[in-house]
Amino acid sequence: MSTGRAGVARLYCARMSHEGYHEPAELLPEETRDFHRAIESLIEEFEAIDWYQQRADATKEESLKAVLLHNRNEEVEHAMMTLEWLRRRDAKINETARTYLFTDRPITEVEEEEDQAGAGDAPEKAPGGVRKGDGSHAGGSLGVGSLRSKI
Repeated sequence: MSTGRAGVARLYCARMSHEGYHEPAELLPEETRDFHRAIESLIEEFEAIDWYQQRADATKEESLKAVLLHNRNEEVEHAMMTLEWLRRRDAKINETARTYLFTDRPITEVEEEEDQAGAGDAPEKAPGGVRKGDGSHAGGSLGVGSLRSKI
């Protein structure tokens, strides 16, 4: 254990589970590192949306509220741009977005409807530039959804 100031800072500087790589960066292809950068940016944009919303809701000063809501809406734009970048590069994200987004169907019933229709299969051909959802990337499922309790 280091006793210098840098060692102390390193000892108490814990990262969130989503920060940094879980594997040595030199083992990861540039495409995976870019994907990670986009996910980190998306997380940061959603955090900023949350922060601005809370601040806007907490203030009683109307002109400040207007500025904060404007800033929040800018962060929404940034988040959606990043989400679209991710969707274009990962077939599973693309497939799942097309299933759940921009529909009026009850969100919790979409999966059941898709399963009944046999839509749970992997995409036959990924659109241009979209990675296959083969588990080699964030698009691969660990089957955690199957652990969900039936209430």
